[in-house]
Amino acid sequence: MSSAVVLTKNEEENIEKCIKSLSFCEEIIVIDDNSIDKTRDLANKLGAKVYERDMDKDYSAQSNFGMERASGKWVLFIDADEFVSEKLSKEIIEVVSEERGLSGYFIKRVDTIWGKELNFGESGNSKVLRLVKKGSGKWERRVHPNFNIRGKTSTLSNLLYHYPHQSVSRFIESVNRWSTWHAIANKEEGKESSIFKIIFMPIGHFVKNFIFRLGFFDGIVGFVFAVIMSFHSFLAWGKLWMLQKGYSKV
Repeated sequence: MSSAVVLTKNEEENIEKCIKSLSFCEEIIVIDDNSIDKTRDLANKLGAKVYERDMDKDYSAQSNFGMERASGKWVLFIDADEFVSEKLSKEIIEVVSEERGLSGYFIKRVDTIWGKELNFGESGNSKVLRLVKKGSGKWERRVHPNFNIRGKTSTLSNLLYHYPHQSVSRFIESVNRWSTWHAIANKEEGKESSIFKIIFMPIGHFVKNFIFRLGFFDGIVGFVFAVIMSFHSFLAWGKLWMLQKGYSKV
């Protein structure tokens, strides 16, 4: 048996397509971060088990909460702006029905933003550990979470489709929110900011993704994507500096 865990916040535009792509799962669990739109109503109508829980700037805690409530032997973690392809769903059914001695599977993810599929830069060749055996580990870190897994893993062949930030304004809003969480996580991990990091880390981030990871092959969309993600780096290190100086709000 497999369960799917979906984290949501104001995802009425995406939740129906996401949940319908998970119809192969015996159980769909939605953990909702106090949405003020119709996300929870739509999820309930589609048969999901819906829990309302404040994420409190901790993505991993939200995911671990979902896994605790999953009854399946295997758990698939997915965001509301991600959709499982038909081929991937069939592959997941196959691997969870067999005993291969594995604890988890990485899934290849394709980002599409503003109608453009990104094949290079930060999004290029992306693989995410999302299908895991229940009890094989737990999610760690507030932001950019990592599943600390015990046991062997493999990679599935088929694709998970991701449609993030479908407007520039929503992208900027997301970057502002996540950079705050990133700053808090860095402080908790004992990292420190400096004028050097505030200035040069964003520049290095842009050069790495747009030049060395060939983001320029994704054209103007790849350029805008790289610039905004570099701005995320700038905000994260800047907000960490503010936390170091004792500012209560970042």
